[in-house]
Amino acid sequence: MKTITTTEDLAAFCQEAAKRPYVTVDTEFLRERTYYSKLCLIQLAYQDEKGADAALVDPLVEGLSLEPLYALFRDQGCVKVFHAARQDLEIFYVDAGVIPEPLFDTQVAAMVCGFGEQVGYETLVRKIAKADLDKSSRFTDWSRRPLTDAQATYALADVTHLRDIYEYLSARLAKSGRSKWVAEEMAVLKDPATYQSDPEDAWKRVKTRTQSGKFLAIVRELARFREVYAQSRDIPRNRVFKDDALVELASTKPLSENDLGRSRLLLREARKGDIANGILAAIKAGMAVAPKDMPKVDGARAKLQVNPALADMLRVLLKAKTDDAEVATKLIATSADLDALAAGERDVAALRGWRREVFGNDALELCEGRVGLAVKGQKVITVAL
Repeated sequence: MKTITTTEDLAAFCQEAAKRPYVTVDTEFLRERTYYSKLCLIQLAYQDEKGADAALVDPLVEGLSLEPLYALFRDQGCVKVFHAARQDLEIFYVDAGVIPEPLFDTQVAAMVCGFGEQVGYETLVRKIAKADLDKSSRFTDWSRRPLTDAQATYALADVTHLRDIYEYLSARLAKSGRSKWVAEEMAVLKDPATYQSDPEDAWKRVKTRTQSGKFLAIVRELARFREVYAQSRDIPRNRVFKDDALVELASTKPLSENDLGRSRLLLREARKGDIANGILAAIKAGMAVAPKDMPKVDGARAKLQVNPALADMLRVLLKAKTDDAEVATKLIATSADLDALAAGERDVAALRGWRREVFGNDALELCEGRVGLAVKGQKVITVAL
């Protein structure tokens, strides 16, 4: 098994890969103890009528530059193929501001081709490549060296079988005329905003039951402090304090270290020192926010008057349409989207792009009372009213 440990060898491999129509890519990383993923291994493979090659790239080797790989990522003549690409892409974007282009995600393509919701790589290997994977190395420590033969074999399988999967799915998409559907989905993965974590918006990820502006102002300041602290020290945000502790702090509003000591949920390390000082400063700042500057949740959707009967009919219609199209339902619309439609909302993804073609047009007709649903044999169909 080829392991690349020098910039020169990486450049040579990437130059060969660039001559091919596509290259398959995967990574192994660790994130349990860090804020940012620690890249431990990169797997690459290509194949065409002239031959095939695959390699492991060891990014932990001192002096190895990934710039040849990033040059390949920028090469418009070679498609970069991933499975469930989001976390892999985040690593490369954070490291070098690079997002591979053109991009193809086999998980998304498989959902478009009717393989189900968020289908796993192992399932596609079994169904398309007709092979089995040895998953015993899946949860090993990829930062330890040397890698075992089992680890290397497992890692390479993640890109060698991916070649067969990509060729099968891309051919199926071309035949069905759905390649543009996948291209639309790739737009989100190629958007840099997908991988940017702004401390100013961190509070929006915290689940609370209270919509009080004063309470949310404190939540915002605590979440901002936690995000900045975690990023600057490259530690998981939960190592600073967890969401339940954040909500408790916003509720109890401790004003001193003695007050922090009475918290039920705050980690011991957070009750003193820099974290304690940051918590107290954040609470003070949150309490001082003027009413006009307090954050507000988007309560518009929560206040929508959902027609439950219509929502149920939309669910039936969605299932019928996705069964006919052989595409995963969650790729078209979420339950919240259907409720929004049933409440009169029209700014939903199901009414845009290829989703409108598959489901959205009929959904609007149903919402506006121009069609109804009927059963014909084993199928649910729309009928004009």
